[in-house]
Amino acid sequence: MLACRALRACLILGNLVLLPGCLFAPKSQLTALKSQNVALVERDHAQAARIENFEIHCRNVEDQLIRAEEDLALLAEQSGLDREQLSNYEAERDQLHAQFTGLIRGRSPLAPEVRRRLEAISRQYPSLQFDPDYGASKLDTDVLFDVGQAELKPGADKVLRDLARLLTSPEGRDLKILVAGHTDNRLVAAKPVREKYPNNFHLSANRALAVCDELARLGVAPERMGVAGFGPHQPIAPNLTDEDRQKNRRVELFVMAPDVPVIGWPESTPDLY
Repeated sequence: MLACRALRACLILGNLVLLPGCLFAPKSQLTALKSQNVALVERDHAQAARIENFEIHCRNVEDQLIRAEEDLALLAEQSGLDREQLSNYEAERDQLHAQFTGLIRGRSPLAPEVRRRLEAISRQYPSLQFDPDYGASKLDTDVLFDVGQAELKPGADKVLRDLARLLTSPEGRDLKILVAGHTDNRLVAAKPVREKYPNNFHLSANRALAVCDELARLGVAPERMGVAGFGPHQPIAPNLTDEDRQKNRRVELFVMAPDVPVIGWPESTPDLY
């Protein structure tokens, strides 16, 4: 009987030995495993928190992107309105400019016959340039005057004679003429000339006056003419070369219809007087 009990005890002990080893793991190993498990849980919680923060950040960025797209759409709409408004302003400006230009040109029309004859004269004399829209004719002074002089050169009266013939014709007898003299920017150098014309204002005005006197001698009524001297102050070229300075030495004749308002002619500007 005692032997049977001993045998049973041995069998029970053997079965216990055959059970999984974790039942008999050392306490230190169990403690380490528990600590590792706690660390893994904490790391998992931290990772989950980071993921949640990242998702929140993504939602915030998405919201900002949506608002930015909405603002961009509003700006695009406003920009379109601004471009349309600017286009309207430009169209209005162009229309007003066209009306103003037409008004100016319409107030100083030259009769077709006068324009035709002035164009023919300009073709005959290369030194004469004619603008049919404004009735302006430009003469190079080198053709009319020697350097530093205000007396007409011999032969310079040919073009003036043809102009006077037009201005005294039935078609041109009511036109007004403004003669404007211009010089380059060089000082009047020669002493005898400088004593007579102290500066380019005097020289340009006297050249315009010489042209006016010649037109009057050829039959153009003096009361139809005006004289202006601008000296070097209205250049059309930069005065850097001889060619540029020659362009600036010029006499301009503005042929105007009787109703064109000109300062100094009371009948054309009655509201000023």
